[in-house]
Amino acid sequence: MNRNDGFRELDRQECLRLLAKAPVGRIVHTRRALPAVLPVNFRLADDGAVLLCTAADSELVRAVDGAVVAFEADEVDPATQSGWSVVVTGCAAVVTDPAETARLKGVGPRSWVPSPDEVFVRIEPELVTGRELVAGRTLYGVRLPF
Repeated sequence: MNRNDGFRELDRQECLRLLAKAPVGRIVHTRRALPAVLPVNFRLADDGAVLLCTAADSELVRAVDGAVVAFEADEVDPATQSGWSVVVTGCAAVVTDPAETARLKGVGPRSWVPSPDEVFVRIEPELVTGRELVAGRTLYGVRLPF
């Protein structure tokens, strides 16, 4: 990023701190060889992994289990022209360990569309990137009036 382009690159810790506050994000995966994006609620694990809860027989589970995916969350304030965006890229996998599944039922995310047979999906944070939009600056660092 150009130092005057109006964006500030975020380090991994800043990204995870912001991500932990977001209630909803988007998972990006491949469906029939095309990109697919779904909004989902989630929870961030202590190690930075993104945790989802969904129906065991869902199309999402079939598409992401064992696949590399991206997960994005952001917060934008149009009035101040500021905000942030964080992307986590890594391998997604259904949690199969019974002890971990039991633990996540107590502390993990809850699906907003409950199902009788739910599973947790864990996205390992192999690459974590983010940027903050600095309000009112152009590519050339010129401040814009609000």
